[in-house]
Amino acid sequence: MKIRLQVFLSRNGVSSRREAMDIVQSGRVSVNGQVVAEPSFPVDPEKDEVRYQDKVVGRKGYEYVMLHKPSGYVTTKADSFASKKVIDLLPEEFRHLNPAGRLDKDTEGLLIFTNDGDVLHALTHPKFDVGKVYFVRVRGELGLRAKRSFESGVVLDGKKTSPAQIRQVKYNGKATDFEIVIHEGWNRQIRRMCESAGLPVRYLKRIQHGAIRLGDLPKGKWRRLTKSEVEDLRKFKSDIL
Repeated sequence: MKIRLQVFLSRNGVSSRREAMDIVQSGRVSVNGQVVAEPSFPVDPEKDEVRYQDKVVGRKGYEYVMLHKPSGYVTTKADSFASKKVIDLLPEEFRHLNPAGRLDKDTEGLLIFTNDGDVLHALTHPKFDVGKVYFVRVRGELGLRAKRSFESGVVLDGKKTSPAQIRQVKYNGKATDFEIVIHEGWNRQIRRMCESAGLPVRYLKRIQHGAIRLGDLPKGKWRRLTKSEVEDLRKFKSDIL
């Protein structure tokens, strides 16, 4: 059965589906020796030879890995100037995998890596409304006004965030700890939301992405997802196919 070239690339770990479109349109992909610049070009995974930057793109089994990202590491694989990249915390055999979204350099917590482009798409595209849960510590008290603002949406750069959920609020007289659930992945979104309320973030950690929980995985360590966790991810995938 033939599939679109863009889908073939994402399913074989070259990039996410969205990035694959740009890669194809840039003229860096060939099919059976001919450069193809149309992302929807049909290819037969069993018969056609697809090359990216003159290297054959082989069919790979899907891998699903989680990592507990430490502070000080950047998520992007493309930053050649970064001294600490999260991909370097994975064994060589997993460094072809792509992260499902990003965490900024100062944020810790859960990152999911896979070469399953459909799962990456489902975990990162806003239309699938996948929740991400963070533990947050801010300086000062998270009052009722700020809480209601977060739960109704905060205007950042002229655009309003989707409603967030706030839970497990604890104030110790100087700082507030709480959990926040968001359904987007804007650049430094939670930090900017808190700053808009006059609550500087002192610590930020992602503890859950969709149904996948970080649990007690030590900082800087990784593990393969369990069979049941992979099945949870594939529920999102079935919504695409």
